[in-house]
Amino acid sequence: MPYFIYKVTQASAPGDRGVELQHRFNVFKEAKLKARSLRGEQDSEDKNVIKIIFADNEDEAGKRLTEVRETPILKEWEK
Repeated sequence: MPYFIYKVTQASAPGDRGVELQHRFNVFKEAKLKARSLRGEQDSEDKNVIKIIFADNEDEAGKRLTEVRETPILKEWEK
């Protein structure tokens, strides 16, 4: 399965994200280096997030990045 690098944009409403495919790699090490490079090129005021995701195809990767997850319940010892 390939590694995909996406630029994730945060919108005003929770769960309303935009994703834009940047690159695709078959080797994690190459994907990690490219993601670090892209993060380093970002402007300090840029609110977009660069993420790496491992998935079968582009559609699945984009879907997984835009799904809304429940916030975990913190246990007493995690506070």
